[in-house]
Amino acid sequence: MVAPNCYAQLLTVAVRKGDRLYERAATAEDDGGRPTLPIWHLEPGRALFVGPLGHHAPHMHSVPVLLTGLYEAIRLRVGGGDWVSCEAAVIPAGVSYEFDADGQPLAVLYLEPSEAGAEALMPFVSQVRDEGGALVGASGIRTLIRDLYEATDGAPVTEALDDLLGFAKPRARRTLDARIARAVASLSTDAEDVRSAAAAAHDVGLSSSRFQHLFAAEVGVPFRRFRMWQRLRAAIAEIVAGSSFTDAAHRAGFYDQAHFGRAFRQTFGAPASPSLRRVRRG
Repeated sequence: MVAPNCYAQLLTVAVRKGDRLYERAATAEDDGGRPTLPIWHLEPGRALFVGPLGHHAPHMHSVPVLLTGLYEAIRLRVGGGDWVSCEAAVIPAGVSYEFDADGQPLAVLYLEPSEAGAEALMPFVSQVRDEGGALVGASGIRTLIRDLYEATDGAPVTEALDDLLGFAKPRARRTLDARIARAVASLSTDAEDVRSAAAAAHDVGLSSSRFQHLFAAEVGVPFRRFRMWQRLRAAIAEIVAGSSFTDAAHRAGFYDQAHFGRAFRQTFGAPASPSLRRVRRG
């Protein structure tokens, strides 16, 4: 196990030497010797997916995300603009985009507003340019994520994320409005919370209209969309832990598996099965 406070130093040394931080995972592999089973790692404040993906239709997330290709560049289109090729991209919450990884492994780091804003993801992309509200460029962490992906199940994902975000978060200098932070915390701890925006507004001492305006301004998406994201997170966590799709959907507050499937496709731009079947738990 690599100690968090020296993780970045060891990673730098490993990159220079061309070494791997971990032993290669004993998983199913493609013809190039790469593992093919995806990893899902979920914990309070953040989530990480790593695995092969194809084309994902236009969609938007309720939290900022960092995308990085592990071996190849990503083809990306933001807000219906032109297709661009890049190693990495930071997509703020509420920005519509689509991508095509052409079956290559891709990492997606999701950062909850309780953790930090999109600014905390920007240090991981260099040679940055703006593409329709997203920032694209070269990836500063693809080697780290590739090592995690190729590692055994004991790879220290939490420690790696702690180290990365510990470096980046102080540079973000962003905090949520305290009232919105309370609402976000409530939704994040109870995926089955069915309160309306009006009820949530009352709980934090705001009018419904002011609450909804402030929530969207602070978080990047409306209250209802963010509430759905928290349910999706909860369902994904259940599936990763071994639950069936049906059981996971019910436990996360969805009517049934079909309801979960529709919400997943709307949020991720693709069906749930490719990224959630035979998944490795990070």
